[in-house]
Amino acid sequence: MQLAAIIVSLTLTVVGVALLARAIGQFVRYFKLGQPVPAGTRTDNPYQRSVTLVREFLGHTRMNRWGIVGFAHWFVAVGFLTLPPTLAQAFGQLFQADWTLPVIGGFLPFELYIEFIGVMTILGIAALIVIRLLSLPSRAGRKSRFAGSKAGQAYFVEYVILTIGLAIYVLRGLEGAIHHVEHYEAAYFASYPLVLAFKGLSLSTLQTLIYFTAMVKISTSFIWMIVVSLNTNMGVAWHRFLGFPNIWFKRNATGETALGALQPMTTGGKPIDFEDPGEDDVYGVSQVEQFSWKGLLDFSTCTECGRCQSQCPAWNTGKPLSPKLLIMSLRDHAHAKAPYLLAGGGKDMEGNEKATAEQLKDVPAAALAEAERPLIGTVEENGVIDPDVLWSCTTCGACVEQCPVDIEHIDHIVDMRRYQVMIESAFPSEAGTMLKNLEKKGNPWGLAKKQRVEWTKEVDFEVPIVGKDVEDLSEVDYLYWVGCAGALEDRAKKTTKAFAELLHIAGVKFAIMGGEEKCTGDSPRRLGNEPLFQQLGQENVAMLNMAFGEDDDDPETKKPKSAKKIVSTCPHCFNTIANEYPQLGGEYEVIHHTQLLQHLIDEGRLIPVTPVDGLITYHDPCYLGRHNKVYTPPREIMSAVPGLRQQEMHRHKERGFCCGAGGARMWMEERIGKRINTERVDEALSLDPDIVSTACPFCLVMLTDSVNGKKNDGKAKESLQVVDVAQLLLDSVKTPVDPEPEAPAEEPEPVA
Repeated sequence: MQLAAIIVSLTLTVVGVALLARAIGQFVRYFKLGQPVPAGTRTDNPYQRSVTLVREFLGHTRMNRWGIVGFAHWFVAVGFLTLPPTLAQAFGQLFQADWTLPVIGGFLPFELYIEFIGVMTILGIAALIVIRLLSLPSRAGRKSRFAGSKAGQAYFVEYVILTIGLAIYVLRGLEGAIHHVEHYEAAYFASYPLVLAFKGLSLSTLQTLIYFTAMVKISTSFIWMIVVSLNTNMGVAWHRFLGFPNIWFKRNATGETALGALQPMTTGGKPIDFEDPGEDDVYGVSQVEQFSWKGLLDFSTCTECGRCQSQCPAWNTGKPLSPKLLIMSLRDHAHAKAPYLLAGGGKDMEGNEKATAEQLKDVPAAALAEAERPLIGTVEENGVIDPDVLWSCTTCGACVEQCPVDIEHIDHIVDMRRYQVMIESAFPSEAGTMLKNLEKKGNPWGLAKKQRVEWTKEVDFEVPIVGKDVEDLSEVDYLYWVGCAGALEDRAKKTTKAFAELLHIAGVKFAIMGGEEKCTGDSPRRLGNEPLFQQLGQENVAMLNMAFGEDDDDPETKKPKSAKKIVSTCPHCFNTIANEYPQLGGEYEVIHHTQLLQHLIDEGRLIPVTPVDGLITYHDPCYLGRHNKVYTPPREIMSAVPGLRQQEMHRHKERGFCCGAGGARMWMEERIGKRINTERVDEALSLDPDIVSTACPFCLVMLTDSVNGKKNDGKAKESLQVVDVAQLLLDSVKTPVDPEPEAPAEEPEPVA
């Protein structure tokens, strides 16, 4: 038995280590196929990146949001990393049954740790297996976060971990028996029942059991290594290695998710100069090798856990987009195509093959066939990503927010959209009207710029306009960026007027740009039309810098004459000006109107006094909440309004559900599955609220449309309102005017 155990174990070890070394080499060559990233963007502040990695791993910061799953996974992950000494012990036990590790073998703290982590690993993986079985797609269907995951691979990994954990536990019991542990000892606090069970066995039997169990532990470990080394696209196994570099190389060294700003378009690792583009510049991604090396690392790191899928508004309303399945498709395609690329294969901008037939002669036929697949294409075209998948994304950020290994889904989706829009002109036709209107009129409705100030005639106080009523912004506290919807859409204009009136009541000096405002470029950028975003953004930045009174005569000491404070009622404008205009040379202090209103309430400059009765539920706008982490101010405003009773929808804050308008979806029709805004309103209606509030003009429009449809169908009460929190606050701040007392009737003069 001993000889057989040694031969089997050592053979599997040699094969496993050799294949693992080969697999690591494959990964290195594979990641090098990706494009470079701008210098310093993934390696800045290495100390902080290391701190972030340790914090995210030890704290399991994403996983622990999922309760028992995060708790169980923590012990499994820590066990995987810290139990290799038990593997070394098992190798020694192949040759000498009572062998122990030098120095630490009989060290009590070490033995206590092994006992504890060993048992918790078994319990942890057992809990994860049960959770997977309870959430099988065969039970939950599309709502299962495991729908589409490679179940066989997951079972293999889970049962390997369970087997190794049990082997450690059994070996501990056998060790206690062979070392003649007579009474309960702390070193065997978990395995002592097994010590008792094995205590009466003969020495030879104990030795044989140790040889066998050590072989099982070693063999299982290296069979796992062999299998995963032969399957480099096995994310459920490789994430435990690749997750560490993927987190370390994440976009933000301090740990923030890859939300907020989109990254500038790059080619060859350098930002594209749209005023003077290079002849060889590549626009967007049309082939998998055009993703950056970080993108390829992202794809390989996906563990198929499905947290992104479970939160995706598109997937939850019957659309073909699953962030998980998209990343898996890109991963499998990239790995299948890799032999062709490593042989020098690839297409130039005209679609011609770069490599010679001689270079490609040894490439497997499967890799050559994979190379012929279009990255974006229908099922009939054998495409890797279906166009309906690509255009279903609202860029809400739920996938990025929930991913435990920091995959940057939105960046990859927008990169593919950029190629489709800029090179192929292939995008939903309805969005074309929006783009034309933006090019010609600077707003998505194509209205004249004088229309932007029409709302100012509907308030009973003066709204100063820069260049007309004030020379520049040095005369005011804030520039109020009204935005296209806030100035031109009737429902959003109610928010605009309410907010302006609140500023007037609070004595805040503000001004607007009036007709000089143009769309910030949020929608065209997320649609994929980067040149139009650049054009609109640069024009807005130049206008803003002039309005803030920058001294352009002395560029070395260039300072604004006034603080660059901007307030916006639109989260999309807020996000773009605050997070993306710095890419264009526009550095401003930008806040959302709910933040300013909360501040004014705290200062006592706005005092809600009039009760607004009813049950209210608040919808978190994605670009205010997840993208910019502004959750508290709107809720504090509602708390300050007397009479309101707040109740959260099931999906709120970090797990809030999109209204369906983001990612330029505001301008595209939903033709597949249930409308996202209808799904969200159904969730709100389950609370039977009197008021649904939000803090975004896009959300206001989408929710109002759905509520009105529900009212027409008799599924919502007629009194149900959809309002911005600014409207609620204004209703409470404006004390009803008491009617003037009637003058007393004149007494008739006495008759003489």
